[in-house]
Amino acid sequence: MHEPPVSRDDLASLYLDQLPFDPYPVQEEALLAWFTTDEGVLVCAPTGMGKTVIAEAAAFEALHTLRICYYTTPLIALTEQKFRELQELAVRWGFHPDDIGLVTGNRRVNPEARVLVVVAEILLNRLLNREAFDFNQVDSVVMDEFHSFADPERGIVWELSLALLPSHVRLLLLSATVGNAAEFLLWLKNAHGRTLELVQSTDRKVPLTFQWVGDRLLPEQLEVMAEGDEDTRKTPALVFCFNRNECWDVAETLKGRRLLTKEAQKQLDKQLQRYDWSKGAGPKLKRLLARGVGVHHAGLLPRYRRIVEELFQKKLLQVCVCTETLAAGINLPARSVVLSTLLKGAPGKKTLISASSAHQMFGRAGRPQFDTRGYVFAMAHEDDVKILRWKEKYDQIPDDTKDPNLLRMKRQMRKKMPTRRSNQQYWNEAQFRKLQQAPPGKLASRGPLPWRLLAYLLKVSPEVDRLKAFYRKRLMEPKRLERGQKELIHMLMTLWAAGYVDLEPTPPAPLAGLSTSPASADAEAPADAASSPPDAPPSAEAPAGDQPPALGTLGQLLQEARVGVTGDEDQNIPTSGVTAEKESEKPPPYEPVRAHAKPNIDKLFLFRSVNPLYGLFLAEELRIANPTSESRRWKVCWRCRRLCELRHGRPDRTSFHPGRSLKPASIPNCSAADWPCPASWLLNRTTKTTATGMTGLAFSRWPKN
Repeated sequence: MHEPPVSRDDLASLYLDQLPFDPYPVQEEALLAWFTTDEGVLVCAPTGMGKTVIAEAAAFEALHTLRICYYTTPLIALTEQKFRELQELAVRWGFHPDDIGLVTGNRRVNPEARVLVVVAEILLNRLLNREAFDFNQVDSVVMDEFHSFADPERGIVWELSLALLPSHVRLLLLSATVGNAAEFLLWLKNAHGRTLELVQSTDRKVPLTFQWVGDRLLPEQLEVMAEGDEDTRKTPALVFCFNRNECWDVAETLKGRRLLTKEAQKQLDKQLQRYDWSKGAGPKLKRLLARGVGVHHAGLLPRYRRIVEELFQKKLLQVCVCTETLAAGINLPARSVVLSTLLKGAPGKKTLISASSAHQMFGRAGRPQFDTRGYVFAMAHEDDVKILRWKEKYDQIPDDTKDPNLLRMKRQMRKKMPTRRSNQQYWNEAQFRKLQQAPPGKLASRGPLPWRLLAYLLKVSPEVDRLKAFYRKRLMEPKRLERGQKELIHMLMTLWAAGYVDLEPTPPAPLAGLSTSPASADAEAPADAASSPPDAPPSAEAPAGDQPPALGTLGQLLQEARVGVTGDEDQNIPTSGVTAEKESEKPPPYEPVRAHAKPNIDKLFLFRSVNPLYGLFLAEELRIANPTSESRRWKVCWRCRRLCELRHGRPDRTSFHPGRSLKPASIPNCSAADWPCPASWLLNRTTKTTATGMTGLAFSRWPKN
């Protein structure tokens, strides 16, 4: 048993004395602030300034004072790394590795430990279930990568956690450089009654060199970077892509390049023999790793991601092709960062990556623990490289030459002049420079309350005022705050119309007349519902109470919810026949007081990658669809990739191949009486599969009408 030191001053001295290096000024300032403040510290510093050393002080204090510390991160991969690092530190500090625990959505190790490394959602879940999780013994919460607060999709998780944390829990917020740190702390004090000290720095310990590469293709550039000895080469390198398929495609182009020395190749081959590569993408990944090329993204099995990280840390991999997962704080000895593109998004709708994301990726190069310099390379589009090469070769032939052979060659080259393609989007050096010089992003509340999180909050408490109070305290401009309140009502009305909640008071008659979506119907839907158009309005002749469920209602309400997000109400509400007098006679807007969750609200938690209401609506449409109407099923199911699993579970992978006709026996819970069923129809037309199941919907032919 470790006796607690006399004071926090003693703890500070102990921690500083055990550090194997002299702390940077920003580290020393932040550590002294942490051990003297009663409420917490916000640390804003560039990537690579050693903020982890500051975070580890909270774990050090919790172990010595026999209290509990939560260490939160935004990513499972980062959580796993911090867990391993803290276990090693605990042993060095004289404690047992079991004093460090890990809790993620799919893994639990030592869940009763004093220091718990968790993803941000785990902390929020526990704060929402205070009856099951006691926070009286919790002394501190570390929020690593806190700039995730401004994330449009997940930032609300950090925001809610700040609102729900007990006042006695101290906060250590670690963020990249932001542009409004003082403004954020003022908001935190006014909205949540917390006064944190601010420690910030804009200096970077390891300087970065930026270079635009317009004359080489990516494989050629990496081969050049790998040349030389340990001191002169510019590898190991992280190559950032923005989707998983692109990671594999880029890695495949590199596996034939000479990236490893003979000695490194021998060590790598020996390491690869230690692991089992039989599952999932293992065989494919092993072939790439054997050439010194790693792949890292969220779609890989966790154990494969850990292997790639381990091999990269040992510098046995010269290149790791990765998504932005590795830009979020995972500490790897990368000397260089290579951006294969500056655009992100769906084909034809790509936009320039945000400055904050770019700075996060830049910061992965030249880590202080491993290097004294770092490099950032941005690659031009391959079409632009081909055009530049053609131009250089073309310009070598003088315009005034009289040589007939050269004149003929020049004419032939003109005919084969490469050009940009109309179906491609391009980027340029000016945009790269703009990202370098862009000011840091700001901490702000962004994005609506996600449907799954709203459903979870309603299960915890039906009080709508609780949700409104949270919205009123968000870090937003007044107009956006007002729009957020309206959006909340829209979402509650949508859940009510879909049959997932009961509202108090009951909505007025015009709203109550709306029929509910098939997703909420407990009884079998009428057969003729399958033949009506998806967006058909309820019949004007039929009484509202006697109508069958209208397939378009959920879509209309979802559109209302989307209007609440964008604020473009005027563009979506028909105005024909509506006079100013009628507008003035409208009743006041409906304001629910309570929203009681029904048992079927749990269905919303089945979906992660699509809107859960839309997914359930499509799943129900698929269930009631006429098996002979291919056109109908096409309209219903092409947007949702997991509908088959909702009905049948995951199909047998050995029989899940394009072009092979699936039989009832190959799909769980599918009897001959069900055959043919919508799910099997979908599977038989799926042409794109992976070892882990269906990744998207592609059809071998367009269904006939």
